[in-house]
Amino acid sequence: MSQRLQIDTGTGELLAEIRDQVAVITLNRPEVRNALSSRLSGALGKLIKRCDEDSQIRAILITGAGAAFCAGGDVNGMNQSSAAAELTFDQRVSDLRFNQRAVWGALFGARKPTVAAIPGAAAGAGLALALACDIRVAAQSAILITAYARVGLSGDCGIAWLLTRLVGFSRARELMFLSERVDARRAESLGLINQSAPDAELEERAFALAATLARGPTFAFSCMKSNLDHALNAEFLESMDYEAESLIRTELSLDHKEGTRAFAEKRSPVFHGR
Repeated sequence: MSQRLQIDTGTGELLAEIRDQVAVITLNRPEVRNALSSRLSGALGKLIKRCDEDSQIRAILITGAGAAFCAGGDVNGMNQSSAAAELTFDQRVSDLRFNQRAVWGALFGARKPTVAAIPGAAAGAGLALALACDIRVAAQSAILITAYARVGLSGDCGIAWLLTRLVGFSRARELMFLSERVDARRAESLGLINQSAPDAELEERAFALAATLARGPTFAFSCMKSNLDHALNAEFLESMDYEAESLIRTELSLDHKEGTRAFAEKRSPVFHGR
């Protein structure tokens, strides 16, 4: 049985533990389908950064408590904040930009492998949270929806950038404009998720995937992520030049030495992420 080390997140709205070098982060507001409160978002941003910097953590898994992943922003509280109403337009834009970078920016920018386990609804900013992860596994009963058009909003948290790159120009517009519910089967065919799993097997399968990544060459994974990020906006020759630097960095790593030694000895490598 693997050892579990609880992480203090500072709030009961966010649970976290380390298991087999995987940080398992659980959004914990099941009564509102894990909608994002300011307390939850603030704690989540800090935790993602902390996990990415912790050498004892080699992969990050994000999921939601109960029957949902994350319903996005708390719609019931959107028109109830007197503090927000007193801010100027520019102040509100600045606050939103800061909060987006602190959570979604930190998650997308994490250099460790990240996995989203989606047990149910992922909507709006919650969908963006899942899309910002490297790999997504969804329960067969899960529903994904952009949702913004349903409440007269344009979208935030990187949803436009993420969708366009995952499903393409036209599909991204379809998903944003129509705000249709997308089931797991269609989500997989569109490329919104990597795989689906029977509901009862989701937790086990997603954790097994994260644990496999945690045992892998995480320094090389970090460089792979940088290569892939750079390639999004680079020309082919520029991308190759960037890859050359990463390749030499990993070639000089202890993990590469272990990998080649294990290959010669016909055994599984034991990587340490350096």
